[in-house]
Amino acid sequence: MTSLRVRIGILGLVLLAGSAAPASPAVAAAAPAPTVEEQRLDRAVPREILERSGFDAVPLRFTRALGTAHSYAEARKVVVRQGSGLWQRAVDRAQGRGPAGGDLSRDDDRPLYWARLGMTREVRTWEPSFGLTETQRAALLGELERTSRGQTAVRYPGGDRLKRVLATGFDPFTLDRDIRISNPSGASALALDGTVIETAEGPARVETVVFPVRWQDFTDQTVERALRPYLKKVDLFTTVSQGRVGRFDVERTNGAWRGGFPDNDNVGVTGVVPVADPASQPQWTTTTLPYKAIVDADTGRFPVYDNTSVTEIPVGGTVPVVRADGPTAGSAARAGGGGNYLSNEIAYRVTLLRDRLGLHDVLPGGHVHTPVLEFGTGNTDPATGAVTDPGFVKNRLDIIAQVRAILVVAVEKAT
Repeated sequence: MTSLRVRIGILGLVLLAGSAAPASPAVAAAAPAPTVEEQRLDRAVPREILERSGFDAVPLRFTRALGTAHSYAEARKVVVRQGSGLWQRAVDRAQGRGPAGGDLSRDDDRPLYWARLGMTREVRTWEPSFGLTETQRAALLGELERTSRGQTAVRYPGGDRLKRVLATGFDPFTLDRDIRISNPSGASALALDGTVIETAEGPARVETVVFPVRWQDFTDQTVERALRPYLKKVDLFTTVSQGRVGRFDVERTNGAWRGGFPDNDNVGVTGVVPVADPASQPQWTTTTLPYKAIVDADTGRFPVYDNTSVTEIPVGGTVPVVRADGPTAGSAARAGGGGNYLSNEIAYRVTLLRDRLGLHDVLPGGHVHTPVLEFGTGNTDPATGAVTDPGFVKNRLDIIAQVRAILVVAVEKAT
């Protein structure tokens, strides 16, 4: 990892550009430095996670491949091939295909996260002999983000034999609190991608994608770009993120408010969720998942709740008020059931997209919060604790299994 080059950087360009090369290349710009998120790669825990999964070779191979590119077009081909390969390798590892690459459990989502950062850091700091403009560099980073997150790999078979399910996950976050953190929603995405689950209504094909924990990417509408092509084709969707300790929640209501908690680049943003056509933007959106059936079913070890709580500013008020039974008419959102961080925001954005596509009454969809993934007894100190332990692995496997079971119930009861 220490062989990756380092200079001064700009996160906001990551997903702004598309895949095509500029028609008229401008003067090459100096390479920026790694982001705050990428700089964490130099710490011991990420290096250990990569080494114990065999993913430490991924950024090194990527660097070598990128070095063979003699033009922007060749570089783009390398990025697309290697980014797609990283996603497939992570999915295969999670689902038991191919070598484990080390003693880290296969269900672990962290090798994908840290290997991707090694690759984005290389692109961000790369200074090829042919030169890169800022627009070209941003386009390469965008391609790498999309391909390595499964966003370009969603495939559903034709015909009516299979139900089609779309699910999302997130990267690990709060890494300055504990850099060992794994995100069970991302782990669930890897475990479920491309699988067929059997339900009482017949088989269902699950496709998954993973999103970053960065406000700017959401401002740039990466969620809408990634999921819009599929919402009219699927029978059910659920966004998934890590939530509260010891419980699952089906979030009834999502709010149009950002609460400012720092993201993975230590950036905090407060204000109304920025979307296209803000003049028609509602303060609240609602789930269309069969939440009562999900809550009532025996899906696994953790209890599942229908969470109806929100925080609002009532009409005529100025102070936020917690409402246990959902928002009142005309109120302004300050937190959905899932809070006011990016988990609430992805739920808000996708359910708003569902509604704007005219699918509210025909497409079941909403947000599920998993339990917090906890380390085992005695392994709670981030400074001295191990990167994994048997309790940690069991907790993650149990959460993944319960996400799968929740999807089975959702498909059966929404049909």
